[in-house]
Amino acid sequence: MNTKKTKSLTYILSLAVIALSTTTSCKKDKETPSRSDIERVEKITDSIFLYAKEAYLWNTSLPTYEVFNPRQYVQSDEEAGFNAELLKITKYPINPSTGVSYEEVAKYPSETKYSFISNTDNDNPIAFVGNAKSSVDLEGNGYDLGIDIKLYGTETNFDVFVTDVARNSPAEKAGIMRGDEITSINGTAVGNNFDAQEDLLNNTFYNDKVTPATLKGIKRDGSALSAVLSVSSYKGNPISKDTIYTAGAKKIGYMAYSSFTTLDKNSKPVLDAVFSKFATAGVTDLIIDLRYNGGGYVTTAQYLANLIAPISIDNSVMFSEHYNKNMQDKNIPLLSKKPYLNDDNTIRYSGGKMVTYADIPYSVAENTILFDKQGLLNNIRNVVFIVSSSTASASELVINSLKPYMNVQLVGEQTYGKPVGFFPIKIDKYDVYLSMFESRNKNDEADYYQGFTPDEPASDNVSYLLGDRNENSINAAYKYLVNGAFPGISSSSTSSIKTSRGAILKPFTEANKKLPAKGFRGMIEDRIKTK
Repeated sequence: MNTKKTKSLTYILSLAVIALSTTTSCKKDKETPSRSDIERVEKITDSIFLYAKEAYLWNTSLPTYEVFNPRQYVQSDEEAGFNAELLKITKYPINPSTGVSYEEVAKYPSETKYSFISNTDNDNPIAFVGNAKSSVDLEGNGYDLGIDIKLYGTETNFDVFVTDVARNSPAEKAGIMRGDEITSINGTAVGNNFDAQEDLLNNTFYNDKVTPATLKGIKRDGSALSAVLSVSSYKGNPISKDTIYTAGAKKIGYMAYSSFTTLDKNSKPVLDAVFSKFATAGVTDLIIDLRYNGGGYVTTAQYLANLIAPISIDNSVMFSEHYNKNMQDKNIPLLSKKPYLNDDNTIRYSGGKMVTYADIPYSVAENTILFDKQGLLNNIRNVVFIVSSSTASASELVINSLKPYMNVQLVGEQTYGKPVGFFPIKIDKYDVYLSMFESRNKNDEADYYQGFTPDEPASDNVSYLLGDRNENSINAAYKYLVNGAFPGISSSSTSSIKTSRGAILKPFTEANKKLPAKGFRGMIEDRIKTK
């Protein structure tokens, strides 16, 4: 962009963009929006596109402002219009390996795989997780029932099983456990009509709209389940389970880790405690269960990798972040005027000068991270990660970073595939998360946009608790570490499972039918350095 031409369209639009940087207007009249309301929405559509032209990882694929015409996405439902605009932006860059957009979601063409826009007015009052309204957030705050579920069967004949229960949540306090089956909610039987019951399931387990919730069903031991739960706040623990298996002289450490929450405030104390326990016991091999871990903070992913890494790779390259050329060259006239906000949304100042996004270093050299060994577990030989389609982003970053140096094996299902990360850009009352950088390991590898393929396919058998060696994935990982080879579970085992009570469960695979992913799925760069 030529910023010297002050009469240019870009310059005029930049004034609108900057005006939206730190202000939030009042709610518009839904019946008769004023011209000022319409102008506000027009400016936001301009801003989304123009910031993408500067910061989006694949920005060179985007057309000119005139060709894209952002204001065609002005709608009476402004948020729907912004999401439609973002979806269109993501359709332009094509992955040459697949022939479709990097952000294409095949089963759900109206969704974007990575980038999203969050209306901060709709944040869960206690626990906000990106574009998910209810979960334990990346600060460790919970505000929901604390239950994650999975469906098995068909649209008109399905079972609802608890897959995970958040630590310290109302559900855990009521004794609800992984493997419990839910058959009714507030007197309404569930399992016979997904379309009719979708809202009830969503509003009970993924929002905070059904409270109190009377749950009935069958507990994992076959006894009756009956509980009345109310949404409340709680402090979560990202480690769901840890234990040590003994096989002769071999000690195998197991840890189920649910989210890369903020390091100092939530993850570090519990990670340190578990890895200290492993070191004291003489653990030489690890099983790290990331099957429900959708990512989180880069800093925390970096710390976990440093806990796992042998001391022999200290000071070697862990990963590097690659922004687009505009960002690296600081050719970002709009971002150079945009204030960089602190966590409390106040403008950051340094030496009396307002800090902008242009004060952040974006070069590869300044964003190359080296291993810095942490903890006393110094000589891990092998690590097996348990993964699923929910394993994403920061989880994949840890796996990819360790692969060049260690014997890393994967058990479970294909991972989500997200080698990109971001930090939010505030526009009016919206946080816009654009895919901004690609993370590559020591070998410059980042091509896992379709996810990592497991070395041993295995289903998630919800009838066994996390940490139980009889559970399919854990059993496969354990046998590999003990015998040096996987037990040879066929790929068909991922299509159905046999529960501990003898029932055969088939995955819920109806076309375009799903429940939302719980919790954050992404990789937030929180190591932002300002000069």
